[in-house]
Amino acid sequence: IFDKEAKDLEREVCFIDIASDEIPERYYKESEDPKYFKSLKTGRGQLKEGWRETHQPIMCSYKLVTVKFEVWGLQTRVEQFVHKVVRDILLIGHRQAFAWVDEWYDMTMDEVREFERATQEATNKKIGIFPPAISISNISMPSSTRSAPSSAPSTPLSTDAPEFLTVPKDRPRKKSAPETLTLPDPAK
Repeated sequence: IFDKEAKDLEREVCFIDIASDEIPERYYKESEDPKYFKSLKTGRGQLKEGWRETHQPIMCSYKLVTVKFEVWGLQTRVEQFVHKVVRDILLIGHRQAFAWVDEWYDMTMDEVREFERATQEATNKKIGIFPPAISISNISMPSSTRSAPSSAPSTPLSTDAPEFLTVPKDRPRKKSAPETLTLPDPAK
């Protein structure tokens, strides 16, 4: 389905089964488990092993995820980690969409848009409004500023942290450690 978007990329197709695939234990809720949920409005539910062959209708959702983390020594691990997290998010989100069908099934498009607006407003109140934090640009650096072999990805050399890593000034920082730490004098 994504032939034009990813024709030159190496791809792995990953099928997600909302009923049978394992999810992280901390996200599990029996009320959102498709094996136990049955919709009152649609009659859909209690998806058992092999449900894709026996249930109608079936909805497919296609996602194309591309991750590039071009830092030598970390690239494979970080890219695999990001793909796993995205897969978990999609699995959990689609399980919830199925289990919450009775809440959204009869909604009109206007009601959906109002629900989206109210959810966004509530989220902004809770965490604040942040401008987009990451910008991606392709800047070629002269070879004299590089410290790695020419086969390594180029990373601009700078002692300043990128702006997207700074803590917003209008948001208080969480403190996870004391301001100062006093260690005992080893001479005593």
